Amino acid sequence: MADLTTYSPTTKSDSFSIDLGSASGSQKEHYEIKPNRSEQDELFDFISDGGRPGSASIKGTIDSKALPINDNVYGITNQGVASKFLESKGFGWLLEEEDVEEEDQRPLLEELDIDLKDIYYKLRCVLLPLPQFGLNHHVVRESPDFWGPLLVILLYAIVSLYGQFRVVSWILTIWLCGSLMIFLLARVLGGEVTYSQCLGVIGYSVLPLFLIACVLTVVSSFHYLSSALKFLGVIWAAYSAGSILCVEELQHKRPLLLYPIFLLYVYFLSLYTGV
Repeated sequence: MADLTTYSPTTKSDSFSIDLGSASGSQKEHYEIKPNRSEQDELFDFISDGGRPGSASIKGTIDSKALPINDNVYGITNQGVASKFLESKGFGWLLEEEDVEEEDQRPLLEELDIDLKDIYYKLRCVLLPLPQFGLNHHVVRESPDFWGPLLVILLYAIVSLYGQFRVVSWILTIWLCGSLMIFLLARVLGGEVTYSQCLGVIGYSVLPLFLIACVLTVVSSFHYLSSALKFLGVIWAAYSAGSILCVEELQHKRPLLLYPIFLLYVYFLSLYTGV
């Protein structure tokens, strides 16, 4: 099998000589590459020089136009005057363009960990807390998120803005501090819950109060009906939060956790009514 053993440039004829020999080194042939220039392209002829009798000569051409030279070392596609100047001074790396992988080109919602389908399912779990509806209510506690509860709290703060702009900061404060108190109480009672779980459950469970607040704007002139709706909204929100937060360790201590949650949502409603 022939291999490339030596090569040496010749200065007089502007050519290269190459010795091709077998793997055993017993048979060698000497070839010389001489440039054959033409107007169209550069041709290189392989001419046998002193090989074995009857051996075939090797000839070939190399088209210099078919092999474009890439002077752009740093991957800059459109070079202007400034980029060429920086590259000539050795600072072309300042304009180097990195290849962005497909994994880095994720949607904005995925970057922020916002799953709209998951948030919608959790809202359904809070609005339909009874087990007869066949929903997995424990998803709200086992897979807590931040953006869904924050959205519900902000919606409730928006409907409470009428005539009392300070209420927004109070609603956010009560959400954060009230969730912390419920978390500490649940831990004292022996429940294996985290603060993020309490924050998510308490925030999602404000959704019934938001719906009741929207209805109260229509029936506010009816005193008894509005009072009944307020009481229904608080019971609805407290039951949703309590049924989700009460894990197996807290089933027999459920009233001890439901009562402070009920008081928390009473305070949420008082921020809306201004009482």
